Amino acid sequence: MYNPFFSSMMLALECQKVIELRLVRLAWGGREARAEMHSMVIEKIQASMEAAGTLMMGSSPEVVIARYREHVAANTKRLSAD
Repeated sequence: MYNPFFSSMMLALECQKVIELRLVRLAWGGREARAEMHSMVIEKIQASMEAAGTLMMGSSPEVVIARYREHVAANTKRLSAD
């Protein structure tokens, strides 16, 4: 059974790690910080367009949340690798 509260809460908790990793990268400054700021904006625009398209095609909000969690996991992996 799907529990929207649980998956939304997990998304919020998982986002905290990405926020932490990004803030550290931004605090160090330099070329990596500028690249991260650029990618943050691009990723947010792409994710919101993807979510809107998914909902317009008739999918459920849980599909959108699951996809956002995939994006967050990919960002965590990418930012933790350095």
